[in-house]
Amino acid sequence: MTEHMVARAGIVVIGLGSVGSMALWRLAGANDGRSVLGIEQFGQVHGNGAYPGESRLFRVAAKEGALYTPALLRSRQLWTELEAESGRELLVKAGALSIAPEGFPDLEQTLKSISDYQLPHRVLDAAELRRSYPQFHIEDDDTGVLDTLGGAMRPEAAVATATQQALALGAQAWFDTEVLDLEDTGDGVLVHTTRGVVQADRVIVTTGPWSTRLLPALRRKVRVGNFTLTWFLPRHPEMFTPDKLPGFMRDLNGEHVFGVPTLDGASIKVSAHLDLPEVGDYAERFTTVSPEALERATRVAHMMIPDLVGGPVRWSAHPDAVTESHVPIIDTMADGRIVIGTGFSGNGFKFAPVWGEVMAELALTGEAEFADEVFTISAH
Repeated sequence: MTEHMVARAGIVVIGLGSVGSMALWRLAGANDGRSVLGIEQFGQVHGNGAYPGESRLFRVAAKEGALYTPALLRSRQLWTELEAESGRELLVKAGALSIAPEGFPDLEQTLKSISDYQLPHRVLDAAELRRSYPQFHIEDDDTGVLDTLGGAMRPEAAVATATQQALALGAQAWFDTEVLDLEDTGDGVLVHTTRGVVQADRVIVTTGPWSTRLLPALRRKVRVGNFTLTWFLPRHPEMFTPDKLPGFMRDLNGEHVFGVPTLDGASIKVSAHLDLPEVGDYAERFTTVSPEALERATRVAHMMIPDLVGGPVRWSAHPDAVTESHVPIIDTMADGRIVIGTGFSGNGFKFAPVWGEVMAELALTGEAEFADEVFTISAH
């Protein structure tokens, strides 16, 4: 371990992926006089963590419960703000469509969130679904709910853009720099890295599937989950462009998929849930998917979208920190000197700017609007 002091920073953000890049952006924009440093073990954009994979589904009407809908409304505001600052499209505003049998629990919870927060939407019966969205196989008892504030996100572009905006606002960043250890000194934190030691007042840790390496106290609460994305080729790609197809979730015959309209003009993401075991450390993550799993993904995708051709034209596997409840951990340690965000459980990207803002506020003031008790370490 290198022991010479090389830097002094007010707040250090460790891990500049989904949430860390957003936290760096919000801290830099706060302009409270404290210096801000981000540290990333890989490059500014890379393919090793949870966020890569071309696209993610964005929705505001949260099927996970009403607690999340206000956070998603704020998240959408921040996505739009980041787009305005950078001049780059990050959220493809195509809407988010949920299709399931009438009375399906997730659909009912989506409708409750819409009702509770008076969200713009459209409800479609089976006949309307067949007319409006002929891309899908529709059963007679199916219902569709279109969340018109939803859409598709570009994760790599979003992470790069948030980091670039933070740097433009005065933050600094070290790339290709590994953090080896954190040392709480009682009045600050020493961040030991491969470039030396940084003395910081506050540290934000957003290291995803690497979380327990720096925070071993979380090993009983956080594991590494493995998530697979798959893309298929439709016979008629012109039917799957964002002006004709929203982002979507589809439940049929006990199977669930999510997807987004084509962003490359040729393929469409249709990702089924493939049950890959959780592991204890990033080094044990899954880097491949079995032929049997891909065959199942193909069967499910074709059942829901008949226009697809053959098997996946590409696929990717992504690790993420997972909690047992799939509720994230957003909390502090060491009397507030260390702020933690982890356990986003493959469901964090649409929340990335608001969770980044929460962590920035916790580091700056010790309080944040969406820092609910359910996200604390003790609640897990």
